[in-house]
Amino acid sequence: MKIKHKLVISLVFGLVGLMVAIQFQSNREPTERDTRDLWEIRSQLQDEQKQQQQLYQQIREAETTIEQYQAKSESEKVQTLKESLEVLKEEAGFTEITKAGLIIDITPVFLENESLQTYPELSPELLNRLINELNAYGATDIAVANERIVHITPIRSVNGETYVNNHPLPSVPIQVKVLADNPERLIDYMEVSQSKEDFSIENLQLDIHYEEEITLAKYEDPIVINSLQVTDSEEAGEQ
Repeated sequence: MKIKHKLVISLVFGLVGLMVAIQFQSNREPTERDTRDLWEIRSQLQDEQKQQQQLYQQIREAETTIEQYQAKSESEKVQTLKESLEVLKEEAGFTEITKAGLIIDITPVFLENESLQTYPELSPELLNRLINELNAYGATDIAVANERIVHITPIRSVNGETYVNNHPLPSVPIQVKVLADNPERLIDYMEVSQSKEDFSIENLQLDIHYEEEITLAKYEDPIVINSLQVTDSEEAGEQ
């Protein structure tokens, strides 16, 4: 096997390994105490099942790509590798993307007879429920207040504030941008979703509308992957 050919194969395996490591990294953070209700657990299970299906699909695509390398010249292999890299970066949220989707405006609702009403806030639990429901109904890419949501995005409370990607969210109103292969169907689902009721209970309103072109910024935060190694497959098999 030529050195260049072996390098291409190693890089492909490395890219697949990186995507797998990134997707599993978010599930490795321990929690001190599980306070989720049944709805949250079911939503997370659906999300993890979707991630597993995506991993299987990526593995199948990588295997197909490797097979195609065998019949190509060195220049064609390099071009195919570049194309594969761009696809993986787009799927992982590391590139800017523009396509049809929907805009969700989260706005506060003030009650006329409640003089002591506090200003409504978007909690991490409520935001996670919304994101899980969007993913379950066909969302492909999501950004909250221009923070790109990827597999390793942390959504948590820090000193009473909701943080996304280690950045604090502003107070409502907040805009959520959602891309989907079938935006109209996703809107129909969300108009009668559980999230609408959950947000209403917290004096928050979801206003949803379609946009023909929505641009999401790429994920900007650094990624730290521990214990990731790329080895030569032929040499590993000889050991």
